[in-house]
Amino acid sequence: MEAPILIGLAQINATVGRFADNAALIVQAAQKAHEHGVDILVLPELALVGYQPEDLLLRPEFIHAQASEFEKLCANLAGFTNLHILIGHVFKTPKGIHNCASLVVNGKVEGVYFKQELPNYSVFDEKRYFTAGTEPFVFTLKGHCFGVAICEDTWLPTVPQQAAQAGAQTLLVLNASPYTMNKDDLRIEVMQGNICEHGMSVVYCNMVGGQDELVFDGNSFVLDAQGQLVQELNTFVQTLGIVELKEKQLTAAQALPLAQVDNSLPFNSLLKNNDEPLESEIWRALVLATQDYLGKNFFKKALLGLSGGIDSAVVLAVAVDAIGAQNVQAVMMPSEYTADISVTDSQDMAQRLGVSYHEIAIASMFEAYLNALSPIFNSLPVDTTEENLQARIRGTLLMALSNKFGSVVLTTGNKSELATGYCTLYGDMVGGFAMLKDLPKTWVYRLAQWRNTITSVIPERIITRPPSAELRPDQTDQDSLPEYDILDGIIERMMEQDQASEEIIAAGYVREEVEKVARLLKINEYKRRQGAPGPKLTRRAFGRDWRYPITNGYRF
Repeated sequence: MEAPILIGLAQINATVGRFADNAALIVQAAQKAHEHGVDILVLPELALVGYQPEDLLLRPEFIHAQASEFEKLCANLAGFTNLHILIGHVFKTPKGIHNCASLVVNGKVEGVYFKQELPNYSVFDEKRYFTAGTEPFVFTLKGHCFGVAICEDTWLPTVPQQAAQAGAQTLLVLNASPYTMNKDDLRIEVMQGNICEHGMSVVYCNMVGGQDELVFDGNSFVLDAQGQLVQELNTFVQTLGIVELKEKQLTAAQALPLAQVDNSLPFNSLLKNNDEPLESEIWRALVLATQDYLGKNFFKKALLGLSGGIDSAVVLAVAVDAIGAQNVQAVMMPSEYTADISVTDSQDMAQRLGVSYHEIAIASMFEAYLNALSPIFNSLPVDTTEENLQARIRGTLLMALSNKFGSVVLTTGNKSELATGYCTLYGDMVGGFAMLKDLPKTWVYRLAQWRNTITSVIPERIITRPPSAELRPDQTDQDSLPEYDILDGIIERMMEQDQASEEIIAAGYVREEVEKVARLLKINEYKRRQGAPGPKLTRRAFGRDWRYPITNGYRF
């Protein structure tokens, strides 16, 4: 009879290059696992380093410092007797630098696995930095054989098959798999097909946390050899999950917090709630991405321009959920074109959330700019130049407040606007973090409506009134753009699915609208290159996920 084996999955929030802090998280997880009798502890990919380190990996001192911290970490883990700990880190050999997993037992490295499949698509550039391994790594504990793999290894069939041929009965998988909508089901489906088909069970441990334009959701899980879900940890929460392996059968044991759980939002339990609406999951992704971008870059406070529109309303609500009302400042900057209800609704929302609120009228500043430019403009007709001037005045004011008080400016533009250039460079694009950068306008409305089902923080009129930049009389967004339902459908097909204009038209969209979006998408690349970073939420985001030349004669 096989002795039972307890396996732990520690989805932790590592920070790139903060080796000592990451090591402390690993020790904390190991201590809790040891206290609960765990035999094997699986940590995320590059848990000691953080993901993605990018060109830091090209610096010899970075590699040396990480290696030194790894030695200290092993020494600090020596007291957890017989706990088998799989740690993701980088390892330099004469062949190059490897993305690896080391098995540490009683403070000593018992074996090392080098990642074999190096992703080089979408946001990944691992072939730029790492040398691929070629050999499987298996070990036996209490009569059961375990194999080790790292992330991309399991998205292709070769490495799992190799592990099975080496005798593995359970595959332990370290991951740094970024969040995108609906990716949790895809991960499970791929693991079932590539691993469980070989008769192996799966222990899949994923990273949690925000890192620049990526946010990692955790959502770690365990599948038995038949592909049935045994345990699934929640998204965006640092958690230690424990399962028991006995007589080749896996059963869920318990889930324990590895950090304080914020109960101010629903669905922040330790185990996955499969009834959670997608809006809630996306909201929590934005909250964690914002929290970590500010916190890991040592910003304690944030500010934004509150316009009375839907985008700034959602940004304000997310910011408050992320860092607290006491750390958020909202600034309303009305012009002669700003509707009274925009000011009223902004005041109302700021009061509901309890944030610091200020109003700075820009009419006199706008007039001063126009007077200064008048001799050069020489009575030329009014056009978007005057609209952009107002946005740039607001951007300048926000950056002045940022400089004076050390708060990061949160930009409020969404994916629909960035795609079409319906935003002002050095104006409303000014700022340090663009949380809605990868969220289409239709989704902004969905999130606002969902958040109000928890507590009514966004005035209803902000959600129901027609969207407007309020930069000229009686302006609405649809003066310049198709209806957002149509626009977002075109953008998704053209930008995320790489469909040609003719293909989109054949699907039922109006030619004139498709061609207009294609033109706008192409000519506004120069703007997007200068925009603030923001979290990837969809299958393809502007930034490293979208690499189109600014100088480009090709028509989509």
